[in-house]
Amino acid sequence: MNVLIFGASGLLGKALTREWTDDKVVGLASGNADIRDVQRVKQVVEKLKPEWIVLTAAYTDVDGCEQNQELAFSVNRDGAVNVAEAARNGGARLLFLSSDYVFDGEKTTPYEIGDARNPQSVYGRSKAEAELRLAELVPECCVVRTSWLFGVGGKCFPDAIIKLAATRPAIDVVHDQRGCPTYTVDLARTIIQLCRKKAHGIVHVTNRGDCSWFEFAEQIVKAANLETQVLPISSLQMARPAPRPPYSVLSPSSLQRLAIQMPSWQDACQRYLRERSN
Repeated sequence: MNVLIFGASGLLGKALTREWTDDKVVGLASGNADIRDVQRVKQVVEKLKPEWIVLTAAYTDVDGCEQNQELAFSVNRDGAVNVAEAARNGGARLLFLSSDYVFDGEKTTPYEIGDARNPQSVYGRSKAEAELRLAELVPECCVVRTSWLFGVGGKCFPDAIIKLAATRPAIDVVHDQRGCPTYTVDLARTIIQLCRKKAHGIVHVTNRGDCSWFEFAEQIVKAANLETQVLPISSLQMARPAPRPPYSVLSPSSLQRLAIQMPSWQDACQRYLRERSN
């Protein structure tokens, strides 16, 4: 299988290029191929003739998106459209990475793939609009929604917690936002399976189980054998420019229908810490 990855220098892109060893894989960073550049995207796809294009490139700074709306939409929506058009013209299948932020977080039970999109942030809107446009352009596209991504090789929540815990006796962490942590290694392995299964439509992919950010931090501190105390605070006490969904747990039903199982987020934490220490 001939695979092209846009966004290979990102947290997930790095994991994909490490894990994807049995096929011909070319990974391009934004410096090599900015997805906002229509001609460059077209040129790359025509030259490499991939069977699959995996689009992980995105502007993922949620608060940054709130303050730079034009950039958010030009990358996350319009850039995705550029890649989708190139995939369609080149006869390639497309897998697009989306987010739990397409939902408003008002549910109290896990979000299914058919639940209505109602994003509350600029980042969420840019991803939701990309999903809609891609469904029109490439009906066979596979849209992978994920959440709370963490892994080695870049900024992520566990890395921030460990660094804070090294310098403080106590840290404050939000307790009233609930979601599913997702380890880049496990997500990458599942994306590879989805491509091999020629998956299409929307699929929710996260590690098994859910927690609050507070519980996630507690697990990290405990697993890393740190002495720091983790203290719960409310979202109001830690106001951020972009609204966060209070509940964004993604249902695993769509993944289970494809006979794919993800490890638990607690197990993923342990493996992340081992990988981080190597």
